[in-house]
Amino acid sequence: MAELNLSKVIISPSPHFHANINSDKIMNRVILSLIPASIAAFYFFGWISFLKVVGLSVASAVLFEFIILRLFKRKPITGTYSSSVVTGLLLALTLPPTSPWWIPIVGSAIAIIVAKEFFGGLGHNPFNPALVGRAVLLISWPTHLTTFVQPFSGITTATPLAFFRDNLPLPSYQDLLLGNIAGSLGETSAIALIIGGIFLLLSRTIEWQIPAAYLGSAAILSLTLGRDPVFELLAGGILMGAFFMATDYVTSPITPWGKLLFGIGCGLLTITIRVFGGYPEGVTFAILIMNAFTPMLEQATFPRKYGMVRK
Repeated sequence: MAELNLSKVIISPSPHFHANINSDKIMNRVILSLIPASIAAFYFFGWISFLKVVGLSVASAVLFEFIILRLFKRKPITGTYSSSVVTGLLLALTLPPTSPWWIPIVGSAIAIIVAKEFFGGLGHNPFNPALVGRAVLLISWPTHLTTFVQPFSGITTATPLAFFRDNLPLPSYQDLLLGNIAGSLGETSAIALIIGGIFLLLSRTIEWQIPAAYLGSAAILSLTLGRDPVFELLAGGILMGAFFMATDYVTSPITPWGKLLFGIGCGLLTITIRVFGGYPEGVTFAILIMNAFTPMLEQATFPRKYGMVRK
């Protein structure tokens, strides 16, 4: 009898079919997709604000990840540190350019330690870490998170959404598209975010359901409430949320119908908070609320196995 070559027998855990892409590649694509928004932030708000907020946020996110892994003697898995870079970058781009130096550090600590590692690390967090960090900062230090400046001049002013709420003259669509408005570092240039979003879609890093449902439902509700849907989509952080935050693999549904319902919920909640809430912007809390519904959406929309009765 021929001897069995055990070295060729697959004994590893399932799954045994693997894609040609891993977490590192996915995170690198996300980083690439954020380059246009980062360039716009650098151009409109200057290198000092950019390096202070983005540099400290990304560096501290990676550092906190490293410290937690060493402290609890965990081995980093594929994508651990690149995901920390993405978290730090996303958090930084949602912060005002005038943020004190300690704001991005505290935000990164909350994002990595509390929102990510507390739940077991990459792939286990129920809420988007960058948004958790921003939400805690917004609630704890609202003045620092709602103080914005005009590009180039540095003059303190309100954001377009605040102008809209207070019935003040609004910026043109051209300024909203290019980014020549007050706002968070990476959320002012709509065209930069759209370019990054298209890259993610064309590279199949994300699927179309969540962005389409998010933006579509937000536009429809805006129109229903008598607001300008184009303005609502171009102003604030809705494009950042639709393409980069709500599409997070870990905290959003995996089923097509789940993605659509998730995106619709995000869009409706965003506009509802903008219109009836205490803050002119609702993206952060809308996505975090829908993150909590992700398990239920997956259970409700997961294809039923043939011959089995759904409980």
